[in-house]
Amino acid sequence: MNRALAPAKPHDHRGLRLTSFSAACLALIYALSATAQYPGQISKSDKDKPELRSIAVLEWTGNPGKPKASRLVPVTVLDGGELRDGGIYLARPQPLALAGEVEYELQAGGKPLGLFDIENTGQEQGSWVGYGSWKQMPKAKPAPPPRLENEDDDAKSDEPVLHRKHHSGDAPSGAKDSGSGSGDNSSSAGAAAADPDRPTLHKGGGAADSSNPTGTTSTPSSDPDQPTLHRHTDSSPSGTASTTASSDDPDRPVLKKTKKKTEDVGRVDTLPDTTDPDRPRLKRGKDDYVLNVVPSLLGLPPDMQQAVAVSDAKNRPEHPWDFTWSNPDDEAKMKSALEDIARNALGLNPPPAPAPKKPAAKTAAKTAAHKTTKPAPPPPPPAELEGEEFRVFELSYGSGATLVLQAHTAGPLSQEKFVTIVAQPDLYGNVLVLLKSVTDGAHLDDTPRMRLVDAVDVMADNRGELLFELRGATQRQFALYRVLRGQAEKLFVTGGGEFGVEAAN
Repeated sequence: MNRALAPAKPHDHRGLRLTSFSAACLALIYALSATAQYPGQISKSDKDKPELRSIAVLEWTGNPGKPKASRLVPVTVLDGGELRDGGIYLARPQPLALAGEVEYELQAGGKPLGLFDIENTGQEQGSWVGYGSWKQMPKAKPAPPPRLENEDDDAKSDEPVLHRKHHSGDAPSGAKDSGSGSGDNSSSAGAAAADPDRPTLHKGGGAADSSNPTGTTSTPSSDPDQPTLHRHTDSSPSGTASTTASSDDPDRPVLKKTKKKTEDVGRVDTLPDTTDPDRPRLKRGKDDYVLNVVPSLLGLPPDMQQAVAVSDAKNRPEHPWDFTWSNPDDEAKMKSALEDIARNALGLNPPPAPAPKKPAAKTAAKTAAHKTTKPAPPPPPPAELEGEEFRVFELSYGSGATLVLQAHTAGPLSQEKFVTIVAQPDLYGNVLVLLKSVTDGAHLDDTPRMRLVDAVDVMADNRGELLFELRGATQRQFALYRVLRGQAEKLFVTGGGEFGVEAAN
């Protein structure tokens, strides 16, 4: 008999129930232990962690705020704590960083420069770029003054009130209200008589009209200088309005009706409706689907300027990256030391002169007796660095100084040499080089030139990273470096892979 199909005994049912209960308890214990060992996701969400944060570089020519031409190059998008390539991330077809109506905040040293709104996109040398308009930062509205308890009473007391001017011959206000219309006229007449300079309106004399059926005239004032308005009389037989002043003044301009011109034989009548739906027609006004063409920046002009652009859904406090020296002499000392390292890397410092040979003892004694020693010639002045840029950053609150110096030699591009140095002062006040990149114009595609753009908070953690442009002869990329614990660590590079390798010291 097959035991699987045989009916079970009553005590067997109780045993199955206990066994299933024990198995459920053991499974629950194992699940709890596994959950305790696996970190998983934290249920409490971090409010300061950004959902999406895009970093880009704005390039333009002309004046800041009113560029002649500009473009925005996406660098990276922070999504879920991971850095994505901003040039290709969620491209449909343009990437997410260049979606329509995306707004970027332009920064220089962590301080806002303005806003840049994306209006349209395009491709330059196979890479997506955005075009838009540079706008000024909105000004904050001043806070209203605090409201006082008796502010309404003060406002009423300071409110200006218009009063009627009273004259000596005016009737009291009560009498005016209780009197008839004749009383009002008498009051006005009395006021006019009391004030000789008060203008008075009089009706013109002459034949009776609809407003003056009796033909009587009011008595003019005794003052000859008092202005008087008279009704204009029309003497034309047809009753049409005309002016007598034109006959008195020969130079007075007169408006006349224009004569009817003959019809233009070249006029065009509207064509009747045609049955062709594709026939073009001219319409007034602008079309609703007109593309706003923004001046675009092409190539890499020598006067091109760059600035960091950040797009974040949250408004974050301003974080300047400039370092403030406690002693200005320390800055000059650090800069001089970095310049000397840069000259050595570029081969600008002359080789040291060979040491003179020591003469024999007897020959030296005779020479010293007859001749005096000549002083050593002064050392030549240090060679100048072309395009030198020196900046000092404080990449986190309370951290030390981070020095960046970049320069190159003079001459044509094929013979130029470029150097970029990232360093920090050590405990003894000397320069500690963290990163040094040296290349020349003939090997830019093998070792690109590192050009500093600025410092930027990529991870939204109040720590700045150094953003460099890796420019080659035919291509370029952008790289982010984090300086931490005496090292310059590469954090991100665009393009999926590097076309050059920097030489770190």
